[in-house]
Amino acid sequence: MIEMNQKVGFLFPGQGSQFVGMGLSLFNQFDSVKAVFKKADDVLGYSISKICFEGPEDVLTQTLNAQPAIYVCSYAALTALKEKWPEIQPAIVAGHSLGEFSALAAAGFFSFEDGLRLVQVRARAMEKAASQNPGAMAAILGLDQSGCIEVAKESGAEVANFNAPSQTVLTGTAAAIQKSLEIAEKKGAKRAIQLKVSGAFHSTLMKQAQADLVAAIQGIKTNPLTAQFIPNVTGKVTSDTAEICDLLGRQLVSSVCWTETMAQFSKLSLTHLIEVGPGKVLKGLAKSCEVPLAVQVFGTAEDVGPFTLAFLGSAPSTQPQV
Repeated sequence: MIEMNQKVGFLFPGQGSQFVGMGLSLFNQFDSVKAVFKKADDVLGYSISKICFEGPEDVLTQTLNAQPAIYVCSYAALTALKEKWPEIQPAIVAGHSLGEFSALAAAGFFSFEDGLRLVQVRARAMEKAASQNPGAMAAILGLDQSGCIEVAKESGAEVANFNAPSQTVLTGTAAAIQKSLEIAEKKGAKRAIQLKVSGAFHSTLMKQAQADLVAAIQGIKTNPLTAQFIPNVTGKVTSDTAEICDLLGRQLVSSVCWTETMAQFSKLSLTHLIEVGPGKVLKGLAKSCEVPLAVQVFGTAEDVGPFTLAFLGSAPSTQPQV
């Protein structure tokens, strides 16, 4: 059983974790989740629910839709988790890129609605910046981080994500990314793959998007955190409101230091680690980063049974509706 003296961490996924049908099983089982989706549709002024549940995939994967969809589905999963097991409260939260907004909403830094408005601004700003300053991204696998930094320097690319010791994502102009693929292979990378993305996220090509997001952040009400928070840009625990607001903007033009974030989680004597939201990407990255805890995922009604057994030691009293 999860007891008061146990220390739980929550992880929230970012763009790329989306899939058609996400959130639907929780929507069917929890009235509180239905309320989350209705509120989201009202805030956005269109049916993000329909896009999450029905797609089509090419519409869902568009940055303009994927980011609010993942945020809403992550918060919906959090809502279901809190309804079923209110005793599970996070001591610390983190999110991968977009997931930072879910993490901060979970820690009470801003309301669900304000977080969704920020995510909508962020998605629009990133899409606009990508159109005005076209770029690309590439995943470098099987080459250590120092090697990837060298590749970035030699090619003119930038590091978007330090995801794991042997998984780094580069970002920049199309020419720089093409050059980085060639250099990475020469340096012994197992694989160097250009990603299917709409722009050079987490690069200086996103400067205008940063400015737009910062302006939006200045207009929201913030609250003291109810859990510790590790921002992507530093990979260090902070609770300072001004710093968090600054880092949310800087994140768009900075590296996601996920390896460092996972290193911090490893030092915090956590008893449980939960990935809240669609997909299992962060569970895989935690394993690659050798985090000394198995990550339990909670993003669908089908996760209720395994989650109950893993964390509470008994099977659920009712079968989830799927």
